[in-house]
Amino acid sequence: MLDALREVEDQLVALRILAEQEAALEAAVTASREAERIISNQYLAGTVPYTSVVIAQAAALNNAQAELDVKQSRLVAAVALIEALGGPNESPAIAREANDGLAELVARNPDRFIAFAASLPLNNADASLEEMTRAIDQLGAKGVMIYTNVAGTPLDAPQFRPLFAEAARRDLPILLHPARGAAMPDYSSEDSSAFEIWWALGWPYETGAAMARLVFSGVFDRHPNLKIMTHHLGGIVPYLEGRVGYGWDQLGARTSKVDYSALRQSMKKRPVDYFRMFHADTAMFGARAATRCGLEFFGAEQVLFASDMPFDPTPGLYMRETIRVIESLELSAEDKQRIYFGNAQRLLRLEPSVS
Repeated sequence: MLDALREVEDQLVALRILAEQEAALEAAVTASREAERIISNQYLAGTVPYTSVVIAQAAALNNAQAELDVKQSRLVAAVALIEALGGPNESPAIAREANDGLAELVARNPDRFIAFAASLPLNNADASLEEMTRAIDQLGAKGVMIYTNVAGTPLDAPQFRPLFAEAARRDLPILLHPARGAAMPDYSSEDSSAFEIWWALGWPYETGAAMARLVFSGVFDRHPNLKIMTHHLGGIVPYLEGRVGYGWDQLGARTSKVDYSALRQSMKKRPVDYFRMFHADTAMFGARAATRCGLEFFGAEQVLFASDMPFDPTPGLYMRETIRVIESLELSAEDKQRIYFGNAQRLLRLEPSVS
């Protein structure tokens, strides 16, 4: 139990460090703009070549792009999956510790963290509902953070139905992040995943699988207004639109042991249309083709800005690359506004002044 609480504290410390790093970023923007001004004046005076001006302008633009996310989107704080830190008897206390710490962090750094998403002890379904209520009503959480499976249990298991019902009733979003580790092998003859395949390829699959389990469980028929935000632009789903579309229109055609015909006939929409009801974020590590694919699948009104910061190989890289990609896609000003901050304001029910 003490080890689990220390793990939560380590994550909260990391978020505090991130707030300090963002403050340093703003200082870097100011310094680079001043350097650009000085070098431009020196060029006009004939003391430096024009290439020096170009370099200074590029540096200022590079930092200014990173600053755009700080000023417009900012961050929603959350911590890692609680059920990995303790059993059903320990996880409720761990979740309370985590959420108390997140609430304190947001209150102390309102210019850095726009809100927080509550962590839940999902291996204890009853305690999850209690903590959800406490975090939202008492601590001001603007949503909840869950993972694509709960210690191997899929999200369409009956014990999780009340969680989705309560989120829909409150009209607050569920943030859905993949959970898959190296212990899950790539092939049945092996004991573990090789070459970090569990992360690079496993996480996008894991996200798509969780989305499918929720779709075919009828969660959107029961709760049409339910808002689930999938990290990393919906995993593999947008790229596999054809399979998700025409392929799952024939649900059951490839299965002999289970009769899916009644399920398919009971669905009010095509399967692919349910998948489009999810929201998604832009944390795609600067991949232009993947970002465009996700935007075309979900639509700009369903996509929120994210960069996967602070897991960049170098500080600010993912943020700058994500902004660069969005700016390169010839989106309308209205769509960019939706992605950068408008959709977050709507889903998290934030005051417009935070933008």
